[in-house]
Amino acid sequence: MIICKSERELSFMREAGRVVAGAFEAVAKAIRPGVTTAELDRIAEEYIVSRGARPAFKGLYGFPATICASVNDQVVHGIPGLKKLENGDIISIDIGAEINGYFGDAAQTFPVGDISPELEKLLDVTREALVRGINMARNGNRLSDISHAVQSYVEQHGFSVVRDYVGHGIGTRMHEEPQVPNFGRPGRGPRLRTGMTLAIEPMVNMGTYEVHTLPDNWTVVTRDGKPSAHFEHTIAITDDEPLILTLP
Repeated sequence: MIICKSERELSFMREAGRVVAGAFEAVAKAIRPGVTTAELDRIAEEYIVSRGARPAFKGLYGFPATICASVNDQVVHGIPGLKKLENGDIISIDIGAEINGYFGDAAQTFPVGDISPELEKLLDVTREALVRGINMARNGNRLSDISHAVQSYVEQHGFSVVRDYVGHGIGTRMHEEPQVPNFGRPGRGPRLRTGMTLAIEPMVNMGTYEVHTLPDNWTVVTRDGKPSAHFEHTIAITDDEPLILTLP
């Protein structure tokens, strides 16, 4: 069942979203060659806790950290550790926070030092694909209108969208109905209604859309070893423009 949120509930989700946005600002300042993903995890956790919130990913389904830190060909669910970032890397950071029983969830992919023009294009296309998806999150549209907007934009630029992992509803739980694929034909699925809250999150690969999971049972990587990018916002359907809840 898809749960529509009241204005009061949306205010709680906006508070959680601001915590997520602030955590990103803190982490972004620290991303540079030589920093470890564990250090980025510590910075995010300290920020979230300092705002009276709880790191939403830590312990979720057994995940051991506050952030997902996925480098280069890692798509999602990378576990922070002692690996040092290198110049030319890209790193996808996924952050969730819970406060007052409501959740916020977002992701961004960052360049580490100077990256290649090809990687710049991958980041730009994935970021814009999220914008295109959000723009279709309007009262009266169908869920797959979001999916189609993401896929069509990505594939126009020669990249592929991951199909094994999708966006999701969000609210009093990190993962609620419905699933929000990043691919599909338009005009299908549930009709979007005011008060629905979704985490829209294109995961875009430079090569094949196929992925597999490493032996740690968490880290998802591209099948062909080519880089991947990930951008995400938590949004609410309104009577007018989509409302992005994970902005500062």
